[in-house]
Amino acid sequence: MENNQYELEFENQRLEQTLSLAKSQLSEARKGNEENKSAIISAKKELRESTSHSISGLWSSEGFEALAALSQYVNPVMNKIADYESTENKILLLEQLIKSPYFARIDFKFDGEDVFEKIYIGRSSLMKEDSYEMFVYDWRSPIASVFYRFVMGPAFYEAPNGKITGEVNLKRQYEITQGVLEYFFDADVQIVDEFLRKLLSQNTSPRMKTIVETIQREQDIVIRDMESELMMVQGVAGSGKTSIALHRAAYLMYQGLSPGLSANNIVIISPNALFEQYISNVLPELGEAHVVSMVFEEILVKILENEHLQTRNQFLEHLITSSQDREIIKSSIEFKTSHQFLEIINRFIEELPYKWIVFDDVYYQGECIISKEILKDKILSGREKTPLGLKLKQLEDFVLELIREAHNNRINKSEEAIIKKEIQKFTELNAHNLYRKLLSDKNYFYSLAKELELPDCINDILIFTQENLYTDLLYYDDAAVIAYLTLKLNGTNEYKNIKQVVIDEAQDYYPLHYEIFHLLFPNAKYTILGDINQTLEKQEDLSLYEQISKILNKKKSSLITMDKSFRCTNEILIYGSKFIKQSLEIKSFNRKGDVPKIYAAGGQIALDDRIVLEVKSCLEKGYQSIGLICKSEKNTRSLFARLKGRMDIKLITNESTAALQGVFIIPVYMSKGLEFDAVLICDTDTQNYKSEDDKKLLYIACTRALHRLNLFCEGEVSPLLY
Repeated sequence: MENNQYELEFENQRLEQTLSLAKSQLSEARKGNEENKSAIISAKKELRESTSHSISGLWSSEGFEALAALSQYVNPVMNKIADYESTENKILLLEQLIKSPYFARIDFKFDGEDVFEKIYIGRSSLMKEDSYEMFVYDWRSPIASVFYRFVMGPAFYEAPNGKITGEVNLKRQYEITQGVLEYFFDADVQIVDEFLRKLLSQNTSPRMKTIVETIQREQDIVIRDMESELMMVQGVAGSGKTSIALHRAAYLMYQGLSPGLSANNIVIISPNALFEQYISNVLPELGEAHVVSMVFEEILVKILENEHLQTRNQFLEHLITSSQDREIIKSSIEFKTSHQFLEIINRFIEELPYKWIVFDDVYYQGECIISKEILKDKILSGREKTPLGLKLKQLEDFVLELIREAHNNRINKSEEAIIKKEIQKFTELNAHNLYRKLLSDKNYFYSLAKELELPDCINDILIFTQENLYTDLLYYDDAAVIAYLTLKLNGTNEYKNIKQVVIDEAQDYYPLHYEIFHLLFPNAKYTILGDINQTLEKQEDLSLYEQISKILNKKKSSLITMDKSFRCTNEILIYGSKFIKQSLEIKSFNRKGDVPKIYAAGGQIALDDRIVLEVKSCLEKGYQSIGLICKSEKNTRSLFARLKGRMDIKLITNESTAALQGVFIIPVYMSKGLEFDAVLICDTDTQNYKSEDDKKLLYIACTRALHRLNLFCEGEVSPLLY
C-alpha cells in the first residue's frame, strides 16, 4: 500500500481520538449513574416518609386524593429508574466500543460536494455531543449500507428523506482488539474474500457470533428490507440464514429507524431449547436487549394449559426409532396438519352450535328466565367474527343480568354461582373433548369430509389417533390441532404487542402451524427462514413458500434465495450435497480441506477404538467443538455409555441447553442450525441409513462440519454413502 507508514500513523491517531472520546463519555456516564443512584435512594426515602401515613386508606372512596398525591412521589422515582437503566445501557455499549470501536471505513463524496468524507462504521455509534460530529456510525445507519453493497465508484443509499447519491474511493477494514489496531487493509472483492476465508478457517465458538464485519450484499438487502411484511429466505445449509434474521431484528430495533421496535415487539420461534441457547448472545452483542425467544411447544403449552405434551424432538425420536408405526406416524401428522383436515375442523366449528351444544332453559326460583331456543338463536344471530367461545361467555353475562333485572338485584353471590354452574354446562367448551368426539364418530367425520380428498389409510389414522388421545401424553400432531381449535373458539390477545415474528427452520412446520401463527400474531410482520433440503419426516419443495404466503396473507411478501454456503469446506459440501436432489444449486465459498473418509469396523470395540482415535486427532489439531452425531437419541445414549470412561464427553439430549464446546454426542435432529469444527457421524451402517428420509439426515449431519468430517460404522456400510 502506498504511504503505508503515513496511513498507519493516521489510523493510530484516529483510533486514539476515538478511544479518548469514548472513555470521556464513559466516565461521564458512570458519574451520572452514581448521581442517579443517589437520587433514586433519596426519592424512595421521600416516598416512604411522605406517604406511609395514608397508604392504608388509598382504595376507600375518601382515598382518591391521597392516591393522586402519591403519584407525584412515585412518578419521579420511576423516571429516575428509567434514566438509570438508559445510562446503564449506554455504559455497556461504550465499554464494548472501547474494545473495538469500528471495523470499517468508507470515503464517500456526496454528489454536489468536493471533499470525500471519512465514514467509520462500528457496532454502535459514537458522536461528539457538543458539535454533533459523528466519530463512528452504527452499522445499521443508512450510510453504512454503502460499505456492504458497493465497491469503488458510484454508490447510493436510502435515507429517511430519499435516495442519496455519491462516490466511494476507499473501502478499508480493521482488526482492533482491546483498543489496539492489529492491522487494516483496503478492500476490493478479492481481498474481502480472503479476509472472510481467514475468518471462516478459525474454530467455531460455543455460541453463534455476530457477522457485522462480513455481511454480504445479498444478506444486507434482507437485513434492511423495510417494505416486505413477509420476508422469506430459502437458504442452503451454512448460508447464514439465522444470523441474518437476528441482524435483521437488531436493524428493526435500531432507534435511527422510525419507529424502531423494542424488544417486547419481537418474538423469535426457535426449533428447540438448545438452539435458543446457541443464538442467545447475538442481539446483546449487537447492543440490543434480549428479545423473547420461544420454542413452538411452549406456545402450545400456553394455549392448552397442559404440560404433558410430546415435544417435537420426542416426536422425531419416536418416528426415527419406531419400525412398526413409522408410516402411520408420518401419514397421521401429514393429514392432521393439511388443508383438508383444517377444512374439516372449520366445518366442525361451524356446526358446533347446531349439533354439539345442548342448550337448556334457565330457571330461577321456579320461573323460566329464558328458553333454550332463545339462547341458541342469540348465539346463531350474533356477530359472525366473534369467536364462539366468547359468544358463549357473553351469554353467561346476559342471562345473569336478566335475572338481576327481573329481581331488582336481590340475587346473592351463592345463588349466582349455582346459576352460573348450570349455564356453564352448555357454555363451557373443552377443545380436547370436542376433538375426541369428532374422531370417535366415524360417520359424522366422513360427512364433514364430503368432497375432500382423504388419504388411503384414513381409517388407520383415525384408530391410531383415538388410541393416542386416551393416553396421559398429548401427542405433537394432536396438540397442534387442539391448539388451533382452542384459538378458533376463544380467540387470543396474548401477543397483540408483537410486531415482528422471526420463524427459523420454516420447513419443519406444516400448513396448520402457520394457521396458528396467523391467529396468534395477526398484526405482525414476519421474517421466515428455511431450507427445503433439511426436512426430516416429509418432502418439501419451493411451493412451501407459496403456501406460507397464502396463509399469512400479507400485502407485500418477498422470497430471497441464498445459494452460497459459507460454513463447510469445499470437499465437505460436495460430499454432503450428494444426499439431496439439488433442485437448487449450492455454491461453495471455496475453502479447501480434507475429503471426508468412511471407516467400517468389524465389531463394536473396534468401532469405539476408531472413534476415540479420531477424537484424539481432532483435539491435537486444536478443534474446540467436536460433534459425534448419531441418528437417534437411543443411539447417542448407547455410544455415550461406551465412551464416557475413555474421554471427557457430554451427552446432548432433548432437555439439554449446554454450551457446545469440547466433545459431545448429539442426535442428528438436534444438530440442525448448529455448527461444529469437526463432525464424526458414528452409526452409518445399513440398518440405520437406508431410506430417502435417511439421506436427508445424512445431508444435515454432514453440513454441520466446518473443517473436518468423517463417517464411522460397525459392520456393513450403508449403500447411501457411496
